[in-house]
Amino acid sequence: MAGQRVRIIDIAQELGVSTATVSNVIHGKTQKLSGQTVRRVQEALERRQYIPSMAGILLAQNSSRIVGVAVNPHEKYQGRPLEDGFISSAVSHLSAALEGAGYFLMVKVTQDWNEIARFASMWNMEGLIALGFCRQDCPPLRRQLHIPLVVLDGALSVPGQVCSMIADDYDGGVQMGTHFREQGYTRALCVADGRTAMESGRVQGFCSALGGRTVEVLEVPTESQARRRFYESHLDQLCSCRAIFAVSDIYAAELMVFLQEKGLRIPEDLAVAGFDDSPLCRQVYPPLTSVRLDQEERARRAVELLQRLKAGAEEAETITLPVALVKRRSTVGRIQQRRGRLYP
Repeated sequence: MAGQRVRIIDIAQELGVSTATVSNVIHGKTQKLSGQTVRRVQEALERRQYIPSMAGILLAQNSSRIVGVAVNPHEKYQGRPLEDGFISSAVSHLSAALEGAGYFLMVKVTQDWNEIARFASMWNMEGLIALGFCRQDCPPLRRQLHIPLVVLDGALSVPGQVCSMIADDYDGGVQMGTHFREQGYTRALCVADGRTAMESGRVQGFCSALGGRTVEVLEVPTESQARRRFYESHLDQLCSCRAIFAVSDIYAAELMVFLQEKGLRIPEDLAVAGFDDSPLCRQVYPPLTSVRLDQEERARRAVELLQRLKAGAEEAETITLPVALVKRRSTVGRIQQRRGRLYP
């Protein structure tokens, strides 16, 4: 009937061939079919405006060209990790890199390794990229997967087709600490939730660069409302320092808004900086100083690693990517702003 989706069986009945014949033409398996039969089926498919199931075609092939991206919904994202600027930027660059290499991207947001393994198996994936998972999270998945795995933001060494990529978090902390020292800050506060080795490296590098200067580390809750209450109860401590380094842009921007609500001027009264250089840095005022990881380069290299693993590379490898300090007005006073060019 008009308006109904055309089925394979409809084409087969019209031509007097088997449904297997029609299916083989759709999936490109025509070696055992005559040229005339192939043409008849193709013409009927076009005439009846048959819309194939892309999933069915991909699953029927030996090479699906599908790569999964598993995103960890850390509680600091409040149930919306794909709305976070750093995560959305990472997924966007991965999408572009995969498309450029001829792959399809599928995203799964979950912390459940069993669910991720089912996700990869269900779609006959050629590889998986794990984003935002800790080092200890990955071995359970590695044991369940039989496809190449690239882990972003988590260093690990386990057998099988797996590689990992990490930012040079320690050096990023060093660069930020050096910047604070050059700005003349003799006391600084470091804000972190203390949950990952990644954040620990940033804190250690920051403290190392400030040398003998006083650095306090403030461990904050991961839930946003709890952090707000925490800041309220630690307002005197926050105000006692002239400079604050938060280990993520989320924490830095949130804290900057809180301090401004309390009547503090940034950077005149208190400098604030973050880490990741997410789009959020340019959406707050004043623009936020941060540490940048080249997301485009990371995505390109992640796809290259997947291709190498698929080609048979077995050795576990961890690649450390360089980072760069991006100075903006949240840490640089007006006098210093005139002396050097800042990022917008």
